Amino acid sequence: MTPLLRVRGVERRFGSGDGATLALQATDLDVAENDFVTILGPSGCGKSTLLRIVAGLDSQTAGEVQLDGRRIDGPGADRGMVFQSYTLFPWLTVRDNVCFGLRERGWPRARQLEVAHDFIHKVGLGGFENHYPKQLSGGMQQRTALARALANDPRMLLMDEPFGALDHQTRELMQELLLGIWEAQRKTVLFVTHDIDEAVFMGSRVVVMSARPGRIKLDRPVELPHPRHYSVKTSPVFSGLKAELTEAVRTEVLAAAAQQRPAAAV
Repeated sequence: MTPLLRVRGVERRFGSGDGATLALQATDLDVAENDFVTILGPSGCGKSTLLRIVAGLDSQTAGEVQLDGRRIDGPGADRGMVFQSYTLFPWLTVRDNVCFGLRERGWPRARQLEVAHDFIHKVGLGGFENHYPKQLSGGMQQRTALARALANDPRMLLMDEPFGALDHQTRELMQELLLGIWEAQRKTVLFVTHDIDEAVFMGSRVVVMSARPGRIKLDRPVELPHPRHYSVKTSPVFSGLKAELTEAVRTEVLAAAAQQRPAAAV
């Protein structure tokens, strides 16, 4: 089966000439339709760079990215992006933030409101339609950002540490919320995180990237049932995969630290 997303030989260098930094070495990745792929790796390994290239917010130095067989050359409504920062428009209400992409696409107002109402309730924000971002908690702002991305019905949802700024309890609630929406809608998701528990609990596959210059070091399926409940965290399958991924990430974190250490005096 042809994957929905194909990443082939994608490389990213910053700068030019002898001073150029290779952030992402030639990388291949396939993501099937309806898959939920989580990406782990040490800070600075190129996880977010890869995601931004797929989103069309950054350009690769070499290689090609295709979605549905079409080359990605810039942002598009076929990809919805959710960042760690909430990126809401502070002058718009929850309702109008969720409607924003639909309005830009020229949808009639009545249809915008219908779709926004549906997704606002899916993310548990019914009753907050007329609130502004400054009146919402961090978790509620991220629910709004998620509803806005989903309302556009993208072929793929791209998420860059979306729950990283939330407290532990809110983060777990958001994980359950997103996973429940994914289990109902099977939207294809590419999800960057530093949290190994989150990567295993959320993903149907976990990809581990190496220290800079980043490359895919490990690609493991998550053999846990759906619908997925937090009780799976006590299962032998979860524990075994977490142990393997912890060691893989730890090795790369140590490698990244060694790269930053000044050379020993001679």
